[in-house]
Amino acid sequence: MATFIKRGKQWRAQVSKNGHRPSGTFDTKAEAVAWAARTETEIASLARGDVPKKTFLQLMQRYSDEVSTQKRAAKYEQNRIAYYLREEPGLFQKWIADLRPADFASLRDRRLQTTSGETVRRDFNVLSAALSTAVKEWGWLHANPMTNVKRPPPGQSRSRLISQPEVDMVLMALRYDRESPALMVCQRVAVAFLFALESAMRVGEILKLRAQDVDLERGVATLLLTKNGDTRRVPLSSEAIRLLNQLPQVAPGVTLFAMSSSSVDANFRKALALTPIEDLHFHDTRHEAITRLARRLEVLDLARMTGHRNINELLTYYNETAESIAKRLG
Repeated sequence: MATFIKRGKQWRAQVSKNGHRPSGTFDTKAEAVAWAARTETEIASLARGDVPKKTFLQLMQRYSDEVSTQKRAAKYEQNRIAYYLREEPGLFQKWIADLRPADFASLRDRRLQTTSGETVRRDFNVLSAALSTAVKEWGWLHANPMTNVKRPPPGQSRSRLISQPEVDMVLMALRYDRESPALMVCQRVAVAFLFALESAMRVGEILKLRAQDVDLERGVATLLLTKNGDTRRVPLSSEAIRLLNQLPQVAPGVTLFAMSSSSVDANFRKALALTPIEDLHFHDTRHEAITRLARRLEVLDLARMTGHRNINELLTYYNETAESIAKRLG
């Protein structure tokens, strides 16, 4: 049985058959009806013990088109899927009925020769989610062949701190001037770098800020789309407010920093190439910022500012030395 509900300009279809309840969103009712009919047929085939004659490529393309597009991280997930479809043609041309755990164990071992375990873990989460969707919602498979495949162990969190001499070198390479407006892109990258060190905000959160999200009088920035999905109000220091005032005015609705994450990445890498600094990423600013703030704020205030739900997670950022703690003990 299928139901169709119009939501705004789109149609949401849901199929309920043999314990499966897949759903999808479509631009037209005709597309929703066609999808529902196809899905009901596939579920019925599975109930008879049949597995649709589909390749792993077709499965991943459908997941990318129907499921990934509904996620906030849609672009990232679709890029990772596209990478695997391009780099692993042998695996993705296989019929889904022929997929075995050994296929994914071999894929894991190949990938670990060229990339980190953490990247492989994230990518495997995407592939496994697609296979689980094919089992639970589409009726394409009886079981997920990746369920018992061992994942690489979690990578150790980066604990890279940024020294003041390194900050100074980065600012010089980005042509930052404390007394002048940040008119050039490289200068706005410098402002974003300093703002991140002051606010502990992620680069994606910083780049989404608009004028209406910042109350300079009260010293608060409101983040509507954070990593954990919650709205977060971030208190701003006087230095953070000064940095925002260095940005040129933008048209209504345009983000304050008026640049993309790729622009930040390219300019930051270019600046680092002009310095002797090694192994520094822009996102290391968050670790450095929280480490600094840990010396000034109570842990609950710090968690509220940074958006950490689990206080224990802040231990990753707490890098106080034994010597400095000893001095405070007296």
